[in-house]
Amino acid sequence: MLLGYTLLALAIVCEVIATVSLRAAGEGRPLAVAAVVLGYLASFVLLALVLKRIEVSTAYAIWAGAGTALIAAIGMGVLGEPVSAAKLGSIALIVAGVVGLNLAGAH
Repeated sequence: MLLGYTLLALAIVCEVIATVSLRAAGEGRPLAVAAVVLGYLASFVLLALVLKRIEVSTAYAIWAGAGTALIAAIGMGVLGEPVSAAKLGSIALIVAGVVGLNLAGAH
């Protein structure tokens, strides 16, 4: 089970790197384009491996939720996007939803 969650964490990191690289890739920067392509490819391959060890509802909820929350946090903390109570509350709801799905799937 630990291997599954380790692979899931790596999949999330790859997805976040790819997503953060999208803006620069859109400007035609070759390294950013490579980061997007390789990051998403690695993320999906790792996610496929995760699904051999963790239920799809749990794995996908963590992957999507953590990726979304991390991207939002990076946007606000690093990329200068505005911070608001609504954004922070929405991130909290995403995290709560992921935790809830994990608790509901616990055996």
